[in-house]
Amino acid sequence: MLLISCPNCGPRDETEFHYGGQAHIAYPENPNDLTDREWAEYLFYRENTKGTFAERWVHSTGCRQWFNMLRDTVSYDIHSIYAMGSPRPDIAAADQGAAGQAGTPGLAPGAPTTSTSPEGAQK
Repeated sequence: MLLISCPNCGPRDETEFHYGGQAHIAYPENPNDLTDREWAEYLFYRENTKGTFAERWVHSTGCRQWFNMLRDTVSYDIHSIYAMGSPRPDIAAADQGAAGQAGTPGLAPGAPTTSTSPEGAQK
């Protein structure tokens, strides 16, 4: 099970959160001007990345605030957690955060890295 560090509430169990899809998808400026195909692509076409991927999450049973996360889709390691509207962190800096260092750039202050077991062991 994942231990996700909410930027507002601190570390919480993954069951308190809901996935919100790919991060950094801009809403069309003039949606009425889009063709049906363009609108369908905006709504349904997303990347299916194997590796580091930017995602949106909401702390649904806590503060109910949205945030972005860089997470490895293979290992489930969380590289970075950052505020909505912030630019995606540099992947090289995020990879340094995956080395198991709490408080690395992009993580909430005092946030642990991903835990995949109740004992807090890293995978």
